[in-house]
Amino acid sequence: MNFGQSSLGVVALVAHARDVHSEERERFAQAAAAIEHDPRVIMLRTCHRVELYVAASPSGDEAVARPPLELPELPVGGRQLENDEAAHHLFAVAAGLDSVVLGEDQILHQLRECVTERHLPSFEDSGEDCADGHRPALAPPQPGELEPVLDRLFQLALHVGRQTRAWREGPPRSLADIALDRIETTDSLAGRTVLVVGAGQMSRLSALAAARRGARVVITNRSADRAAHLAADVAGGTVAFGALPPDVAGVIIAISGLWELSGSAARDLIDGHEIVVDLSSPPAVAETIREGLGARFVSDDDIARGPVDVLRPRLRNRIERLIDEAGAELARWVGGRAGVPTIQALTEQAEIRRAAEVDRLLRRMPELADHERELVDQMSRRLVAGLLHAPLASLRDDQNGEHDRAARDLFSL
Repeated sequence: MNFGQSSLGVVALVAHARDVHSEERERFAQAAAAIEHDPRVIMLRTCHRVELYVAASPSGDEAVARPPLELPELPVGGRQLENDEAAHHLFAVAAGLDSVVLGEDQILHQLRECVTERHLPSFEDSGEDCADGHRPALAPPQPGELEPVLDRLFQLALHVGRQTRAWREGPPRSLADIALDRIETTDSLAGRTVLVVGAGQMSRLSALAAARRGARVVITNRSADRAAHLAADVAGGTVAFGALPPDVAGVIIAISGLWELSGSAARDLIDGHEIVVDLSSPPAVAETIREGLGARFVSDDDIARGPVDVLRPRLRNRIERLIDEAGAELARWVGGRAGVPTIQALTEQAEIRRAAEVDRLLRRMPELADHERELVDQMSRRLVAGLLHAPLASLRDDQNGEHDRAARDLFSL
């Protein structure tokens, strides 16, 4: 993978469930929270991943007096990715290539929420041309805003994510489907009871997926009203939080905090036969109950480390090409920003010379009427713009600084 020779100035600290246990990811996320609102940082946090993207400190005219970042220490198994590798990873995440359920919608939704929380403008909102790789505004970020390179990186990631979903083959799948597959390893769930603990987005996906398989869905949640609302949507029932309905075939848990079971419910769960899939991170099931369940307990980490869906080679190659294109666009944009001072110096130099020559000509021809003077001025502007078009285009697409250095030497800038 080669997006170009320029340094993008981005570092990614990645802790994924495949390599880092949920408790360690949680500690990493808590440590990262101290800097997550800094303009140089943006954090993507899901049930399977905690990823911190960091922009290198700006220099030159964009330098802003800010203290150095104290980055959290990566847990064992975490990875540090830099520049092209970091960008490629985020684009692959947005495309769903790094998920247990390839092409899942949830990661794109989480990425969009991550961007929205930082109040990033979209390409459409800012009036930018997404294809040309250049920004009209080059002012340094204000306190609380995001560094431009992170803004551009995440907006391109969203574009990759949206495009790849348009190419999806077959109905969408989610972690809820994987959880139900684990429960349904031996017998069909049709006519059997599935308990869903929680009433959030993943719980809703689990309840709907279980209902589609013909299961009777029972919902439990700290908020009885939310449990009842979700149960009504799947023609299911409810049970008090901490209780266990009879004859449960499987349990799917997706909550924050502990699932606090009554003593009798905990004993019934341990003594039963149901599979318990805990999609919470960190786990919502108490450690003593997990130990009692043994192999019947499936954690979020177990799901992440299990088998993944497989894409057809043709579709995967198509997505990889899209990721390459996004990376090349990001590299062009970064290269264009690096050449901005030279572009400004060259255009200013040309304008000074143009204005001086026009003024000298008009002083020698005082008989010209006002509209004739305006025609001379317009002609000179068009002539300079035409002559500078190719050099400026080369500077905007300069990815390794070679054209920038050549322009400064040729034009004595």
